[in-house]
Amino acid sequence: MVDLDVDLQTTLWSVGQAAEAARVQPNVVRNWAYRGRLDVATRDRAGRPLFRAIDVIRAEKATREKARRTYLAA
Repeated sequence: MVDLDVDLQTTLWSVGQAAEAARVQPNVVRNWAYRGRLDVATRDRAGRPLFRAIDVIRAEKATREKARRTYLAA
């Protein structure tokens, strides 16, 4: 389980941890990064991306808000 009682500005999460915190599949986190909605903060020694916790939360919030939008037919 991901601990959300940490400093969100400096805490780094792997793809799996970010997905768990955002309650999405890891592939969604990878898509956010690929599409530029989530910046890779750094990489671990194996070259895997790490994301700032606050950025993950912001990307998740923006995605949920966009999904709630409705468009009226003109």
